[in-house]
Amino acid sequence: MNVTIVDYNSGNISSVINSFKEVARDKVSIEVTSDLKKIRSSDKLVLPGQGSFKSCVDALNNINGLVETLNEFAINDKKPIFGICVGLQMFADVGYEEIETKGLGWISGKVSKIDNQNGNYKLPHIGWNELNIVKDSKIFKDITNNSHMYFVHSYELVPNDKSVVSATTDYSSNIVCSIEKENIFGTQFHPEKSDKIGLKIIDNFINL
Repeated sequence: MNVTIVDYNSGNISSVINSFKEVARDKVSIEVTSDLKKIRSSDKLVLPGQGSFKSCVDALNNINGLVETLNEFAINDKKPIFGICVGLQMFADVGYEEIETKGLGWISGKVSKIDNQNGNYKLPHIGWNELNIVKDSKIFKDITNNSHMYFVHSYELVPNDKSVVSATTDYSSNIVCSIEKENIFGTQFHPEKSDKIGLKIIDNFINL
């Protein structure tokens, strides 16, 4: 089995690569590429994302045919895909960071700025925060509720259909921090920076 991390020039993804390689060891092969043919033939995809919603969407669009290939992979072929941070946010219809930007449209909803309640909450939301697991997700197998995960973000996914939400975290309000919709998975937190529990989530995805 092979798992491909999509490299589309969205900032430093070395910690994502290292974590997946550490978990995969000799079990599965981890490839890091923007080659459409290799992405198409993968068993599973990981879509990382660092920076703004707009900069990540622009970076996807800058690689000719990549968005179509991702759509084919996730929507037509229904193969597992895991979005991390802005990688997850791009699953939405639209994002409002910088300017209104169209997302991939896989999860009906929007990405908007966290309400900091007139400055009572610092943005970005940085550091460790508790996971509130709200539905039985495959990537949370053997993960204890209220485990702590590592976050760095100022924007949140607001899905129209709440049934896709698998976990929330409390920061100014109930922020969506994990989704599962059929073959589509995503976390707002960074599993690659969340110590052993984060590695277990990566392991769960690899073992789907």
